[in-house]
Amino acid sequence: MSPIFDWFFGQYQDVPSYLVVLEIVAVIFGLFSVWFSKRDNILVFPTGIISTLIFVYILLVYELLGDMLINAYYFLMSIYGWILWSRKDKGDFYLPITQIQTNAEIKKIVLIFVCTLAFVVSVYFVFDKWDSWTAYVDTITTGIFFIGMWLMAKKKVENWTFWIIGDIISVPLYLYKGLIFSAFQYVIFTIIAYYGLKAWQKHINEPNTTLLK
Repeated sequence: MSPIFDWFFGQYQDVPSYLVVLEIVAVIFGLFSVWFSKRDNILVFPTGIISTLIFVYILLVYELLGDMLINAYYFLMSIYGWILWSRKDKGDFYLPITQIQTNAEIKKIVLIFVCTLAFVVSVYFVFDKWDSWTAYVDTITTGIFFIGMWLMAKKKVENWTFWIIGDIISVPLYLYKGLIFSAFQYVIFTIIAYYGLKAWQKHINEPNTTLLK
């Protein structure tokens, strides 16, 4: 076997098989979710719900408390987004892709980020897990992803920018933790998010969406 192959699977040598299987399933549904988001397809939410529920458990086991909270938040926001995207006006889906335009929206973004940082920091202190550089990185990515998920539920095109930044930061974090499949997932997430940004930019303020297509 090649050194890369040995290193890749060596990370899972002492990991229970069920955790590896759960991670793979979560990654697959996570990729589907991001792909459906790129396509402006409402299936982004049910696939995302499955992925996030599994990751909540996995990240709890690996003591990545910030990312665990992210996925719990994703779960709740997926339900909210599913409802929001499904609202109808005269039988048609009407929530268009838009951009951030007001100072009020910017203030909400800043507030979400600051409140998230404060909450995650307090969680790490309460559970006495503030003992590694991963805690600092985990805290920052949590704030970034919280903003990205909120903007996606609102169908703001800028959500992709936050996903790209958070995904890039997450790759070395997950490699260090030995979650190799998840690290590669974030590499693919970054690529899809880039094309998602380009795709959404072409359909800003269009009254008709491609939901369910």
